[in-house]
Amino acid sequence: MSVPSFMPTPLFALIVLSGAALYFMTPEERTRLAQKVLHAIRTAVHAVTHTSASGGPFEDLLRSRTRWAIVTPLLGVVHVVIFGMMLFDRGAFGDTETLIAWGGNFAPRTTNDEWWRLIGSTFVHGGVLHFATTMAGLIPLGLVLERAIGRLAFASIYLAAGLLASLVSLWITSPTSVSYGASGAVFGVYGLLLATLVWAIVHRPEAPIPLSLVKRTAAAAVPFFIYNLMTDHLVTGAEVTGLATGFVGGLVIARGVSREKPALLRTAAVAFAVTAIAIGAAVPLRGIIDVRPEIARIAVLETRLAGAYDAAVGEFKLGRLPPKRLAQVIDRTILPDLQAMRTRLKSLRGVPREQAPLVEAAERYFALREQSWRRRAEGLLRANIGMLREAERTERAALDILQTFQPAT
Repeated sequence: MSVPSFMPTPLFALIVLSGAALYFMTPEERTRLAQKVLHAIRTAVHAVTHTSASGGPFEDLLRSRTRWAIVTPLLGVVHVVIFGMMLFDRGAFGDTETLIAWGGNFAPRTTNDEWWRLIGSTFVHGGVLHFATTMAGLIPLGLVLERAIGRLAFASIYLAAGLLASLVSLWITSPTSVSYGASGAVFGVYGLLLATLVWAIVHRPEAPIPLSLVKRTAAAAVPFFIYNLMTDHLVTGAEVTGLATGFVGGLVIARGVSREKPALLRTAAVAFAVTAIAIGAAVPLRGIIDVRPEIARIAVLETRLAGAYDAAVGEFKLGRLPPKRLAQVIDRTILPDLQAMRTRLKSLRGVPREQAPLVEAAERYFALREQSWRRRAEGLLRANIGMLREAERTERAALDILQTFQPAT
């Protein structure tokens, strides 16, 4: 589960260069790159599924459990298809808007009736390296583990780990950041492997796992773990959650896996428990918003209202508008719009804690700006220079506050 964060300079430079290369590629060059990636994946899958252990005791055991792996190849296909479509998208690869558009886990969208992003974000990647290491971590192990414990059990663990990892990302990361990637789900698969090995130690397996298969699976996992280590995602809450989900769920599902295929009832129990936990964790998060677009509208409103008043002042200077009518422009046009925007901001719910200072600053701006307009209108009606100067001082204070929070939007 990746989030934009600090990473070592060499890797950061590599990712930036990769993104730049993709951005400046012609459609034909992107097509050739996609074809090469697909060929590499097919070669890797063939190398894992056609091992020297084929026909041996372990292969016979897998064949008796699940003849063909279906879930893992299907997951791989979905990853490849979405990655290919993102590759040809006009948006910059890894750009925040592009990631959100393709299903990235973004709290203001996810928690406002787009809960599908909790799973959808696990199929979104930030670049070629991210995609390649994820596939290396998932496909080789998944093809074997799925056949050992069954398709439904494997799919349940994968989805459960991805779901809970995405939820944890919403809890522990900034509401305005975007999380994406299948690392949480893949860590769940490795958690399932650990649980399976625990039961294999407790109950000696009928057929030993071939050393050649262990070496190939481990070699494929190394790039995945190195990438997550170098991007500081190896020990994040999301990845740890995925690993723990796979391990705990695996201890329940894979009990007795050395002797028989796991029972469907245990898989259903794990799925039910994960669903209950996910609902309990999601409910408090409902309705999170990104207040920055609302804050940005304040500057637009300020420009529009100031323009309306300047136009009225122009008429006043030409003698076409008496002071009373100029004051009415403030009372009937400017103040109602200002108050409406202030009321709108006050009515917002689900403002993230980190954005509360923006809302507080905006409230101070509204209080001072409304005061400045009222004093100006009163000064015009009374022809009181002192009131007009006071209005100008209050206006400058309000605009100073406006400048402090505008860069954050």
